[in-house]
Amino acid sequence: MSIVNQSEPPRLPSKTKAELDRISNLPRHLVEQILLHLPIRDLVRTSVLSRTWRYKWATTPYLVFDKQCLNVSSQDQTLIKNKLVNIIDHVLLLHKGPIHKFKLSHRDLLGITDIDRWILYISRSSIKEFILEIWKGQQYMPPSCLFNCQNLIHLELFNCLLKPPLTFKGFKNLRSLDLQHITIIQDVFENLISSCPLLERLTLMNFTGVTHLNIDARNLQFFDVGGNFDDVSFQNTPHLALVSIGLYVNINNDENNAQDSSSKLLRFFVNLPQIQRLEVQNYFLKYLAIGNVPSRLPNPCVDLNYLSICVDFDDLGENTAALCLLRSCPNLQELEMLTRLEKRTTVERSTNFWEDDHWSSQFAHLRLVKVSGISGVKSEMDFIKFLLSNSPLLERLTVKPASPSQDGKWELMKELLRFRRASIYAEVIYLDP
Repeated sequence: MSIVNQSEPPRLPSKTKAELDRISNLPRHLVEQILLHLPIRDLVRTSVLSRTWRYKWATTPYLVFDKQCLNVSSQDQTLIKNKLVNIIDHVLLLHKGPIHKFKLSHRDLLGITDIDRWILYISRSSIKEFILEIWKGQQYMPPSCLFNCQNLIHLELFNCLLKPPLTFKGFKNLRSLDLQHITIIQDVFENLISSCPLLERLTLMNFTGVTHLNIDARNLQFFDVGGNFDDVSFQNTPHLALVSIGLYVNINNDENNAQDSSSKLLRFFVNLPQIQRLEVQNYFLKYLAIGNVPSRLPNPCVDLNYLSICVDFDDLGENTAALCLLRSCPNLQELEMLTRLEKRTTVERSTNFWEDDHWSSQFAHLRLVKVSGISGVKSEMDFIKFLLSNSPLLERLTVKPASPSQDGKWELMKELLRFRRASIYAEVIYLDP
């Protein structure tokens, strides 16, 4: 007869360490993916999991230092800066292997010597992505060693003063360049762009020192720009497909504008043979309206299917340029018009512009239209009426007024519903602001 000790619980089979530590036994590539998606703070904390995990974090090729890597409740900016410097120093000291991505984002400029030292360190690695964002304070001038990083694929700089060394011959592998709040002289900027032969994406915002944007980039496909410039032109950009331009062009600074009869619109599009998506924001349409605007472009934009235009409907020149663009996009499918109201000075008004019979202005493929910021004035309503009567395949027209005034809301809606529609499928939608 067996005697069972009732005071002791039955023993369960003991689990091996491998069964308890399932994360450590994941395939190596899965562990690496987990580590890549962790903030630096949590990444370093994995070192306490076990002896196996003690230095796993030190081989990650992606280093991102931003507010997520800090865990401080203090508002003392000096304390925050010192802690961030200590974190970066600690990580770089223990890091092993290549660094493919390095991002530093902070609201104020850290110690210049510290940043110089970090850039020197990573420039000796096969760095492919470098992002430096300094949101406030004086502009930082990167050291010359940054321009020796020939493995760079993506470069992003915010609030910097750029002075490449005379020996700089360009970034031969760079495909994406994002420069915002930058000071750089004209010829250095042009040389920088033209000496990146593989450049595909270019973002430029708020420059100092550059007045004329001359873009020479044979492989460029995406271009986004905003700021104050006197002129913009493209050279050797046969593959440029997506363009967003939100310029406050200094039209008054060009002394030849009053006498120049050449069309800015024609010159702008001559090197955009494959444009597919175009956003004309802020006051750039006013720039395109300078000179003799043709009724349509000599070479239509056959690939362009999305067009967004910011327009002053009371400006005759801007309306003429807008009509030229619409006529020159035979395969346009989606259109967005953003209205911009200005005080009238000497600009010729376009009171009855869209009432005229603009022959051969049918938009055979237009399906979606959005008109935002309208106030219900005659020129705006005439434009909407013009579109509805010349778009046989239109599916939806969305109208969004500038202000939530209820007084004229119902009158505006009734007038929209009375307009004749070329498409039996066209739906008019009114959105409250």
